[in-house]
Amino acid sequence: MKSAFLSLLVLTSVLPTRADKSVVLCAGSRSHGKGEHEFRAGCLLLAEALNRLPGYRATVVSNGWPADVAVLKSADAILLYADGGDGHPAIKPERLKLLDELAAKGVGIGTAHYGVEVPKGDPGLAMLRWTGGYFETFWSVNPHWNAEFKTFPKHAVANGVKPFAINDEWYYHMRFTPDLKGVTPILSALAPKETLNRPDGPHSGNPWVRASVAKGDPQHLMWAFERDNGGRGFGFTGGHFHKNWADENFRKVTLNAIVWIAKGDVPANGIESKFGPEELKANLDAK
Repeated sequence: MKSAFLSLLVLTSVLPTRADKSVVLCAGSRSHGKGEHEFRAGCLLLAEALNRLPGYRATVVSNGWPADVAVLKSADAILLYADGGDGHPAIKPERLKLLDELAAKGVGIGTAHYGVEVPKGDPGLAMLRWTGGYFETFWSVNPHWNAEFKTFPKHAVANGVKPFAINDEWYYHMRFTPDLKGVTPILSALAPKETLNRPDGPHSGNPWVRASVAKGDPQHLMWAFERDNGGRGFGFTGGHFHKNWADENFRKVTLNAIVWIAKGDVPANGIESKFGPEELKANLDAK
């Protein structure tokens, strides 16, 4: 009996165990010029940082969507970092249905950069259910500008984040849930009037965003969302330039958000990570 017990103890001590938290990062296909929309390289950096955390397993899926959706069904959190609009990887009806089912079970869903934009209608309504906000054409805009983040809310996603400023293609004037129900703005900034120098168009300007900027409304560039069922989501409009992942606060607030939507504990000083220049240059798409 003693021998059998010891054998069982040895066996169980070497068997692999499931990670406490499973995160899937869906990286979009090649897009834009070198150093821009480097979805795969960015996801690999974030995954490496997450895999350094005890109890986390992060998996990167290339080309926007997995060949086998079983990887999504076992996830605690999913990040969609890819081109959006009509080319968004999640907008096919069967994919919307799957993500709706996962969100109903409490799976966290996050979107980054162009991944926050989906067409109005069923995709837009789904994004509101999952993340609380999205880029809506003829309402939201996508200028390049230097956003300054000076204050942050008392929220786990903002843990350890210090004031910073960075140039990116920061989308703003998102379509949010009515009265921001369930939404906590994380990164907000005042958009300079120069961000609306382009004529009105689906991404460049409209009367409503012009009125908002003229009033001096803070523009919410990242937000956290708590669903009625306890599930979580977030949207992050930065991430156009790959070099921005070198910024500690830019990186930290994103990692914090991923851990938070997976219902993990974000430490008071946030998720620490460090990458050298060579790591940042790795895995760039051939363009």
